[in-house]
Formats: sequence, C-alpha cells, structure tokens
Amino acid sequence: MIAYIEGTLLKKDHDGILLLAGHVGYEILLPMFVLEKLVSKHSESIALYIYYHQTERQPKPVLIGFNSEDEKDFFQSFISVDAIGPLKAVKAMEKPVSEIAMAIEQKDIDFLAGLKGIGKRTAQKIVASLHGKLSRFISELVFDSKKHCGDQENSALDSGHYIANTLLSSQPIDSFVAKRLSQQVVDVLVEQLGYTAVIARKMVSMAMERNPSISTPEQLFDSVLHGKL
Repeated sequence: MIAYIEGTLLKKDHDGILLLAGHVGYEILLPMFVLEKLVSKHSESIALYIYYHQTERQPKPVLIGFNSEDEKDFFQSFISVDAIGPLKAVKAMEKPVSEIAMAIEQKDIDFLAGLKGIGKRTAQKIVASLHGKLSRFISELVFDSKKHCGDQENSALDSGHYIANTLLSSQPIDSFVAKRLSQQVVDVLVEQLGYTAVIARKMVSMAMERNPSISTPEQLFDSVLHGKL
C-alpha cells in the first residue's frame, strides 16, 4: 500500500496532479485546498501523504494526497460519516481542514452544506457524527499566527516557552504570564467563536484548574473545548 510519495510535478489538473517518483508517474487526486498550495511550475519537488482507496466497487486504485498526516487523519474521520465516501470527500474538502473542523464544532450547518456535494441533510449527519471529536484540528486554525493572530504570535510563543521552562524548574508560574496566556485564549473564544467575555473567561479558568500543567495557548484551547463538549 502506498502511504507517502516524494517526487516531481509533471502535470497539474483541475482535481489533481501527475507526480513522477522513481521513474513512475502517479495520478493523485487532491482536495482543492491542497491543490491550491502547489506551485504551477513543473519540475518542482513535492511530498504528499497518501490515502490509498481500492474496493470491489472501485477496483481501480485511487490515490488521494495531503500535505500532512493530520490532514490525512481528518480525511479519514470525514469519510467515517455515513454517505461520505473518499471520492465525495476529496471534492467536498474545498476549504482547509481547520476551517471545516471549526464549522463542525460550531454546528455550522450552512457552511458545511455549502461544500461541494454536501447538502443540508449530509451536513447534519456530519455534525451528528463528528461534533466534539475534532478540536485538535481547530487549534491549528485559531493559533496560526500569520493568518489569525498577527503580531500576537511571538508573545504567545514566548509565554508558552516561559511557562514550560518554569514548570520544569518546579517554580511557581508568574501570574502575569499566566494571565496573558489565558487572555489570548479568551480573545479567540470571543472574537472567533462568538462566546461572551464572561463565559469565555469562565471556560478558560475551569480549564486551567483541570490541568495546571498547561504551557501553551494551543494546549489551553484544546482543554477548553474538551471541557465544553
């Protein structure tokens, strides 16, 4: 079974690519968000994680490519939903994994129904099957600095590294740094997920109490979501 391929881009089509690897050309289907990241020039080195699909009803092997194992993991969760097979899923995944995951966690039926080939009924099935199971994919979106946190990234990372080092040295966490870490997550909950400030602060406080060893915004956000669900 093929799980990973590195090679040279020979051809780019509307739904995939032809990749040369070891003197063999592989036709690989790509979700639109993956395809859009590829450069248009030929002879460009590309590495993809592969979902290999072949069944009795689909005897011709189909290779579906992703930029990372996390994207592939999300795809495998996505196709676990009734009525969504691999070929339908690859067409539906027009948006980045993190955006689709957030829509599922927010129960945003309209967003999901707007994906290619996904109507309202299927969108409801997706939410019913996957809601509460995808928080790790969301954190990649809300803490992607250049896209969502702008100039706050460096302070977020500095806070996380500082707290982690403090924990390792068994010293008390500076209350100012802890508050700054908490405030970043509160801001995300309010500005991106629509919670009120009061509720967001309560959720963050409860998450910190459940897990005092939290050292990064990503960990705190993930703990908040798991506590809420």
